[in-house]
Order: sequence, then structure tokens, then C-alpha cells
Amino acid sequence: MTNEKEGEYCTICGGVKPEAIKIKTVLVDGKATGINQLDFIVAGVRDLNLKDDAAIRAELLKRAGEFNYIPTKKKEAYGNALMQEYKETQR
Repeated sequence: MTNEKEGEYCTICGGVKPEAIKIKTVLVDGKATGINQLDFIVAGVRDLNLKDDAAIRAELLKRAGEFNYIPTKKKEAYGNALMQEYKETQR
């Protein structure tokens, strides 16, 4: 019998190893805010080839919410920051 766990976990907290966390900083309401998996999120939304900004924004927020806590009161500000990042990476 072995004591091996499936996958790799942090030996301190038992959570996902820090290498699996890929945080990029963006400005949300003028404050530097870390968004985990931002490049992955933007690439995934870009692959959908959505043309409508409202649809792009909704999908960015949905996907960002899967990896990050987005306070309800700050949802619009996060949406603005995510859209700015999306548009900047199109260039």
C-alpha cells in the first residue's frame, strides 16, 4: 500500500502547487489586480471568434470567474479591465 496522492499538491497548504497559478496584473478601477489564468482566458474567448463586444465581455467575465473571485460590486470594473486586456492583445 502506498501513500501517493493523485497529482501534485503544495506540501504546506495541500492546495494546488503555485506553479499551476499564472497570475497577470491588470488595472481594475485604477488598482493593480491579479487575474489568474488571464492569458488562457483571453485566448479561449478569442478562439470563439465573437464579434459583439457585449458577448465578448460576458464570456471574459464568465471564464475569469471560474479562476478568480469577482465581487458583484466590481463586476463592471472587472469587465472593463478584461475588455481592455482583450483588445490590447489583439494588436
